[in-house]
Amino acid sequence: MTNKVSVDKMATLSTPASAAPLDPHDPKDRELIRRMAADPNVQAAWKGAFDSIVPYRYAYNWSWLGRPAIQFPQDLMALQEIIWRTQPEVIVETGIAHGGSLVFSASMLALLGGEREAIGIDIDVRAHNRAAIEAHPLASKITMVEGSSVDDAVAAAVRARVGGRTAMVVLDSNHTADHVARELALYAPLVRAGFFLVVMDTVVEYQDPSSIVDRPWGPGNNPMTAVDAFLAAEPRFTIDEEYDAKLLFTVAPRGYLRALRDPA
Repeated sequence: MTNKVSVDKMATLSTPASAAPLDPHDPKDRELIRRMAADPNVQAAWKGAFDSIVPYRYAYNWSWLGRPAIQFPQDLMALQEIIWRTQPEVIVETGIAHGGSLVFSASMLALLGGEREAIGIDIDVRAHNRAAIEAHPLASKITMVEGSSVDDAVAAAVRARVGGRTAMVVLDSNHTADHVARELALYAPLVRAGFFLVVMDTVVEYQDPSSIVDRPWGPGNNPMTAVDAFLAAEPRFTIDEEYDAKLLFTVAPRGYLRALRDPA
């Protein structure tokens, strides 16, 4: 059975002491969020729209502060909510590509202030992308690690750099189930109670297989496959019900995971 935390219970979970309290005047209606998520017409409309835009490479149309982000804008909105509320000291991301997501994380950490850092890991940081990221105004908040995210030495170096700081983790590199499962084993221990582990591209499970060209992943072999197995064995994490219910247009359905307690 998949772990989930209810929308109401989420408000009672512990958050870092430095995090801003939940606003009692927040206008969102949790009951409407529940009903929207359960509405089959809404779900069908989302699936139909998603299938329609995939051939047009919708996620590739967006940038953050000058760098291509290759994300749905709705996911960036959700991530900023989480970062602002939980205030991690470090964000660890697997997959750098053009650097837009890494710059996004760095910009959010810069707004929070202090000695915060966005750490990106990629097996191949292409020279033009590295040059652009290193020339970016937020470069001082960014550390790039070149190597496979599932290499034990790379993971050990990242863990050492994080040290005792609070961390959020975003997994967005190779999308096969085995690769993501190994990333989860290596990086989930960085995430303490109240912080998030976000697994991107779980939506591959729902994609039309004919739309996936020259990639080793697909329905039945993707990040959601790994998340399901991970949650079945790791009760420390749960799917955050609010984000799962309200996002709709996301590449990470059931991929927003929250730690319920600290690692052993």
